[in-house]
Amino acid sequence: MTIFSYFIPCAVRHPSTIHLRLPKLSVPLFSSTSRMTQLLPYPAFKNGIHLHATCSIICRSSFSTHFSQPTLQAKKAHSFLHKTRRFPRFSTRAFDTESDEKLSAKTIEGEEEIVELVDDNGSSSRIDDEYPSGEFVYREYDLLGRFAVKLKMLVAWPWQRVKKGSVLTMNIRGEISDQLKSRFSSGLSLPQISENFIKAAYDPRISGIYLHIEPLNCGWGKVEEIRRHILDFKKSGKFILGYVPACGEKEYYIGSACEELYAPPSAYFQLYGLTVQASFLGGVLENIGIEPQVQRIGKYKSAGDQLTRKNISDENREMLTALLDNIYGNWVEKIAHVKGKKKEEIENFINEGVYEIERLKEDGWITDIKYDDEVISLLKERLEIPSDKKLPTVDYRKYCRVKKWTLGLTGSRNQIAIIRASGSISRVRGRLSTSSSGIVAEQFIEKIRTVRESKKYKAVVLRIDSPGGDALASDLMWREIKLLASSKPVIASMADVAASGGYYMAMAAQTIVAENLTLTGSIGVVTGKFNLERLYERIGFNKEIISRGRYAELTAAEQRPFRADEAELFAKSAQSAYRSFRDKAASSRSMKVDKMEEVAQGRVWTGNDAASRGLVDAIGGLSRAVAIAKQKANIPLDEQVTLVELTRPSTSLPEFLSGFGSSVAEADKAIREIVQIMTSYDGIQARMDGIMLEQPDGASHASIIFTMIKNYLRSL
Repeated sequence: MTIFSYFIPCAVRHPSTIHLRLPKLSVPLFSSTSRMTQLLPYPAFKNGIHLHATCSIICRSSFSTHFSQPTLQAKKAHSFLHKTRRFPRFSTRAFDTESDEKLSAKTIEGEEEIVELVDDNGSSSRIDDEYPSGEFVYREYDLLGRFAVKLKMLVAWPWQRVKKGSVLTMNIRGEISDQLKSRFSSGLSLPQISENFIKAAYDPRISGIYLHIEPLNCGWGKVEEIRRHILDFKKSGKFILGYVPACGEKEYYIGSACEELYAPPSAYFQLYGLTVQASFLGGVLENIGIEPQVQRIGKYKSAGDQLTRKNISDENREMLTALLDNIYGNWVEKIAHVKGKKKEEIENFINEGVYEIERLKEDGWITDIKYDDEVISLLKERLEIPSDKKLPTVDYRKYCRVKKWTLGLTGSRNQIAIIRASGSISRVRGRLSTSSSGIVAEQFIEKIRTVRESKKYKAVVLRIDSPGGDALASDLMWREIKLLASSKPVIASMADVAASGGYYMAMAAQTIVAENLTLTGSIGVVTGKFNLERLYERIGFNKEIISRGRYAELTAAEQRPFRADEAELFAKSAQSAYRSFRDKAASSRSMKVDKMEEVAQGRVWTGNDAASRGLVDAIGGLSRAVAIAKQKANIPLDEQVTLVELTRPSTSLPEFLSGFGSSVAEADKAIREIVQIMTSYDGIQARMDGIMLEQPDGASHASIIFTMIKNYLRSL
């Protein structure tokens, strides 16, 4: 267990209410046939999507539904265009929280306001107004605070020291995990990226940030969190520049938040619009003699369609069309607001298929055309560093070693536990799994019980980034979270996705916080088996089973289809699991079962849509979840707290090497078991549509099979 101390700067909104009349909107639905995994990573769905809030909760005083700009600036940022090297002054209340009374007495440019939504029937709903916002408030250190920080820097370890005037450089690209990373792990960690932004804002040795933004392989929830931290960092008055050699919608969404954005002359810009793909294996499986026998409960729970259908259903097409329209409209609207242009201008630009970098500069999409070395030269000029001297920089990994206590950002008796749950859900640890291979129920439950028995934690924030998985494992964890919530406040914070089994976990918390673009809901189940009768006939394989008991061969006989009575029992079992899921969701959210049924049925919602339907309580990131946890634990909002990260990978090199060796040794066994895997029974799955076939962490057996099939087809 490693303790991280944070000041969570936040402010409590207490603005006036604005009444907006909104037309009834059809809400987009997700289905499995959309290959939801292609909506999240960059390679599979290159252009990415921005989920549109059809009923936006928060808007600005200008009555725009945008929510991308900084909402609170306690200190006017000085322009980076000035060539003077200036560092912000500090106060002892660096990460502070302001009360309702203080904020209501202030008039701050750009402050967000709560919207009361009024539909055509005249009914209204107010969301978010009862919770603290958790917004970042920058505070300068006073003389004593600055002296304390300098003193701590003097006694810091050598590897935690940074040269004064350094520029923090970070490469934002590829996969971004919601878990903390060890020094032996590759890839980026969202918690560590976020912490680096906070530390850099208050570090007198850091003059600014230079971001390299390249193709991303993460969801919109993490993209939103990164963008929020960029906007928060700008409140410190320090500069932040972006550099985009290859840019799609997600990359530009982050880059547009920077003060200046540069690109090389040969940069790849692909702002051509958005697409949604639906892929089907029904024809492939039919040709090779495999018949999937799938039970999916919920009319929108279309995970089985990928296995059984050869084309998209009318319902799925309608859902995807509505979803894409909302996503595209929201992206255009948000960029139009950032660039100070009309939506029609943005749409016309996209429809022109512009790829010339010169045109992007002319139309204001980027600041200038420069190579990386030219941007570095520009930085040296502005920081008044001689051209023959090297620009002092500190990279992401080295800066992760800088402890927050050296900056005076730690030290509180009140502790809040952070438990992270990322990846696919399984009940027990698999043969080839590692400590980061998804959510293992038995390990997670042990952690929950430890926190419940401890008296040192005032509250718990459960951070979820999971599409779901095993239904039994989800239910067992739900029970333990429910017991924990009966003894202390538990707040669920959703990242990219917390759907199906991921939502099952979250609904046990007292309050659920999601990002605008989080994919959540998907209250439904799917299960099934493969009938390999035709395949066995083709290859000359035979299998006979001797059994006792009417249903003994229910999941063991893959060489034949279900009998009528077996199919009936199989369907009833899935229906029972669905009813249990739905009824517990209704109870947890204080809704009638009939009302929950309307928003269940396996339907996936965006965070905003889920909030307007009672599935989510508040919109925001981890900082807002912590602010709500403080409120629930009766901790003053202006008081600092210590966040204790209870979920960390092993930092032991021997364990890392041992785990790698074990995986290699087991690989041949796994290969020999492929046939057995094909015929095994995974149990009922509470999994988000489209995820079942492609799970990098804790993949199901079916995923392994069809990933192999997919890779084979790509090689043809």
